Amino acid sequence: MYDFSAGSESVRVGLPPASLFRLPPHRAPDALPPPQLAEPTWYQPFNISASVYGKALDWRVPIAIASVYATTVVLLNRVNARRGFKPYAFSKTKAFKFFVIVHNVFLAIYSTWTFVGMLRAFRASWPRQDEPHGLTAVVDTMCRFNGPHGYGNAAMYNPETLQWTNANPALLAEGAAPSDESGRMWNEGLAYLGWLFYLSKFYEVLDTAIILAKGKKSSTLQTYHHAGAMMCMWSGIRYMASPIWIFTQVNSGIHALMYTYYTLSALNFRVPTSIKRSLTTMQILQFVFGSMLAASYLFVYYTIPFPRELQSLSGAAHIASSAVETGVATASAGKLFSGLKQIALRAVGSTVTKTVNAQQPLGAGALNAVAEALPVDVDYRMFTCLDTTGQAFGVWLNVMYLLPLTYLFVQFFIRSYLYRKDPGTHLPTPIHAAEKAGMDAIKGVSREMHKTVSDMGDQRNGRA
Repeated sequence: MYDFSAGSESVRVGLPPASLFRLPPHRAPDALPPPQLAEPTWYQPFNISASVYGKALDWRVPIAIASVYATTVVLLNRVNARRGFKPYAFSKTKAFKFFVIVHNVFLAIYSTWTFVGMLRAFRASWPRQDEPHGLTAVVDTMCRFNGPHGYGNAAMYNPETLQWTNANPALLAEGAAPSDESGRMWNEGLAYLGWLFYLSKFYEVLDTAIILAKGKKSSTLQTYHHAGAMMCMWSGIRYMASPIWIFTQVNSGIHALMYTYYTLSALNFRVPTSIKRSLTTMQILQFVFGSMLAASYLFVYYTIPFPRELQSLSGAAHIASSAVETGVATASAGKLFSGLKQIALRAVGSTVTKTVNAQQPLGAGALNAVAEALPVDVDYRMFTCLDTTGQAFGVWLNVMYLLPLTYLFVQFFIRSYLYRKDPGTHLPTPIHAAEKAGMDAIKGVSREMHKTVSDMGDQRNGRA
């Protein structure tokens, strides 16, 4: 096990514990729906009810839709083959062409909105510039997406007690789910944007419908890509697996570019081959680095600080109130356990908490005063990056999906851009090679016969 230590804080890389592997994974906990906002925002224009949120994540939904989709594609490929891959009459109408353009424009705009929204969520949950805990704080931010902002404040799910816990006992009631806490990626946007991105995978099958309507064959790559994406996004959001941010963030960015290209093609703009090749390259790199980064979550361990003793909460309340009256400063508080401030503030009630949180960050003097009034003996405990078997299942499913997908995309890249010199040149197949060899042989025999006849004629003329 490799250790990246900084005093009592430590980040380690080692083999994942056997307890994370269970098939089927444990169902608990249920995915937490996004917080209900009082007013719409650009990144959450409407609220999603907890009932609808949960029902859409029922395991039967993606399996049923993916199965029907794959079966339908296989059958329609056979129908199109019997028709000689001729386009259907309706695919040549203006209405159909208009639908294709609107479809691509919608997905381009939607993907851009998701990408920008995820950037905002990422920024809101990232450690502050004056964060004293360095790498450990970054790992804590990327591993645990629920709970308040700050190293050591994350909500964790205990698979043994089937309850939510927190290293800082003042931040979470025993067993309560952190459904309204802000500051980490789940409630800052991933729960909302990721769920919608999961649903968008069902809508994206219209890409295949457009291909089939034009009388073409839907490739194995196309079918596998869409069916697998449904399952992977479902597993990541359903089990709140931390690496699902990679799929949502990166894939939405690639799709924004890809559907913009499709829109230009539908409008009959000539797109250079170099751009098409670059898009395919970006997709392949997305799969390679995405699968590696997602898999890394299984091997990461890091320490989380736990307070052993809490003393003089009433004194902490008095000091916290004084800190609010004193005001705020921008000086760094030094390397101080970030949970001290929240413990003291919770001790004096929600009103003071909101007042101080609105004036982040507190100055070093105020924090030191809180620390002196509330002595805490900190115990650093090592935890895995993932809490549940469901999270580990989501990681493995995504990695297993991406490996064959990467292979299929590499095959497509080689066939489309390396072996093909121009759009009209097709990659030779074994049948084409055999036909060519046969034609060459016939031509060779014909030349030999012509030469023999010619020689015989010359010989007769010589005798005469």
